[in-house]
Amino acid sequence: MASLNKAILIGNIGKDFELRKTAAGSSIANLTLATTRRYKDGQGQPQEETEWHNIVFFGKTAEIASQYLHKGSSVYVEGRLRTRKYTDKQGIERYVTEIIGETLQFLDKKPADVRSTNVRKATPQHADDDADVPF
Repeated sequence: MASLNKAILIGNIGKDFELRKTAAGSSIANLTLATTRRYKDGQGQPQEETEWHNIVFFGKTAEIASQYLHKGSSVYVEGRLRTRKYTDKQGIERYVTEIIGETLQFLDKKPADVRSTNVRKATPQHADDDADVPF
């Protein structure tokens, strides 16, 4: 049976981030993205709720994101969900769900020193690639 793991988000970056490198030299950028839902409650009062998403970019996309994006930048992100387990500093096992970013599009006005602010279909360069996908 076919399956699909796809997340599509439009939101604002929650804080500045830095580029990291793996031991093999691959680039990784982690960022938080806020999406806000606005609605009216049962009494007709406007309400707002913000959801925070952990996004991870790899390779050239990570490098471009770290160079041009900052807190408050508006972006469009497509990717896939991944949940992983890690052990924190106190030795407690924890889980985190994140989006592995595959497509990134800048939505802010184009910076003067950037010719293209769109990054399309960047291929993650890490061991978690979907090598077993039959298509």
